[in-house]
Amino acid sequence: MSIHPLRIFSGSAHPALAQEVASLLGTTIGSSTTHHLPDSEIYVTIDEVVRDQDIFIIQPCSTPVNDNLMELLLFLDAFRRASAHSVSAVIPYFPYARQDRMARGREAISARVVANLLENQGLDRVIYIDIHNRAIQGFFNIPVAPLTALPLLAEYFRKPEFENAAIVSPDVGRAGMAGRYAELLDLPLVVMHKRRTSFSSTETTHVVGDIRGRRPIIIDDLMAGGSVLKQLDALYDRGAEGKACFSVTHPVLLPTALQILDADDRIEKLVVTNTIPIPPEKRHPKIEIVSVAELLADIIHRIHRGISISEKLILS
Repeated sequence: MSIHPLRIFSGSAHPALAQEVASLLGTTIGSSTTHHLPDSEIYVTIDEVVRDQDIFIIQPCSTPVNDNLMELLLFLDAFRRASAHSVSAVIPYFPYARQDRMARGREAISARVVANLLENQGLDRVIYIDIHNRAIQGFFNIPVAPLTALPLLAEYFRKPEFENAAIVSPDVGRAGMAGRYAELLDLPLVVMHKRRTSFSSTETTHVVGDIRGRRPIIIDDLMAGGSVLKQLDALYDRGAEGKACFSVTHPVLLPTALQILDADDRIEKLVVTNTIPIPPEKRHPKIEIVSVAELLADIIHRIHRGISISEKLILS
């Protein structure tokens, strides 16, 4: 049991999520200030004493990615200089996670750069949800809590209207994640093979599994430009029936994705979490939001109290 007070702080990326987490923990958000200066620099200050406290700062690094990441780094430095006992970064959406390897010569491995930046600021622990490549955990030399929102999202589909559905992985890389959905919901699994034709577009080449007569539930870790939304033709060409649903943890949702949601009547729902704030202009009527606040509050409580968190992690 920790003897150090628990404090929750929020950057400016997603204060609503931080407030929800703090309320579940029966505490308040710590006092801090972020200013964006006229020359575009960011200035942060902690407005209360944090000496000898266990700090958890909640800051998903979504759009604007670089501003949110820089703000987080500055906060980590400020907490360290203010003699906090420990500092844990809760980054529900981890930035640059898709740049996790050298796919061609002379590329930066940007996810590793982000890991180094965070660790070099004296961070004690990092917590994230459904990262694009789970191997990124190995970029860190500090404890990492790789959480998953999969049970929360799967629970949404535990309804009679989805009894004749099939879980669809949009590519081989998501097959493991899709397999866990299928196991939780006792539904068949279908895997699509796709070939990337450019940085922002793909094409489906094969579909493995029987989708005939079944309603597709397509899963993914994030949705940005909406390339996964364009894969429906391959499923319906092979006999899929009924309205399709998508289950995605991180709703990046660039304009092209929203346009496809508007245009394709075969899509009934896009079920997402609130790891990323969804501004009013992206609140499409087909979008359903599931909160991860309870998951984060539980993990923070367990870490602070020294209770095992292994049952909450992505371990297989």
